[in-house]
Amino acid sequence: MITLRNVEKFFEHGPTKTYVLRRINLEIKEGEFISIMGPSGAGKSTLLHLLGMHDTAWTGEYNFLEFPIHRLNKKDRSEVYKKYIGFVFQSYHLLDSLTVYENLDIPLSYRNIKKAERESIVCDSLDRFSMVGKKDLYPNQLSGGQQQLVAIARAMIASPKLILADEPTGNLHSSQGKEIMEMFKKLNDAGTTIVQVTHNEKNAEYGNRVIQIEDGWMKQ
Repeated sequence: MITLRNVEKFFEHGPTKTYVLRRINLEIKEGEFISIMGPSGAGKSTLLHLLGMHDTAWTGEYNFLEFPIHRLNKKDRSEVYKKYIGFVFQSYHLLDSLTVYENLDIPLSYRNIKKAERESIVCDSLDRFSMVGKKDLYPNQLSGGQQQLVAIARAMIASPKLILADEPTGNLHSSQGKEIMEMFKKLNDAGTTIVQVTHNEKNAEYGNRVIQIEDGWMKQ
């Protein structure tokens, strides 16, 4: 599903370069559940955002399904992202001007799904995450944990082929966190590929492979 070849990311300060990712070579097969681990500042989230096509300032090759991402322009990358990927951001990234219901509807609006069917899918998702009573509220009216649940629901709602999650249970209490990881496991068992960044050893155990990143290098 994913192949990275000699991927690097760096920042230039005059004549010097500060590397965030170094010579990353990685293959992810469809249906895998992978955890990216390592110390703070190691490059874990940078790698996840690169996989999520949010970051374009890198070198190397990135192939996703049949798409050579390194050759695509911004618009085409965005189309691939919308069609195939769900992303759980560490800082939620909910749209403040939209209600919970409207935030959940957005990923569905990118696909050719009729309005009535979209309404049904959103209502099912609200029910699944116990957020029915919050559907008309705006993100700033929710607690951090509630925003996290909406962000996870939004990533999952359109049944993407790939879910990328940056510390998905970071703002949830332990029972909610366990529930979310069980949901991810069920999705993965049904064929969804999942890549998560986590510091949590228990969360990592839900996956079938751990990738360690340290100082921008992938440890074998």
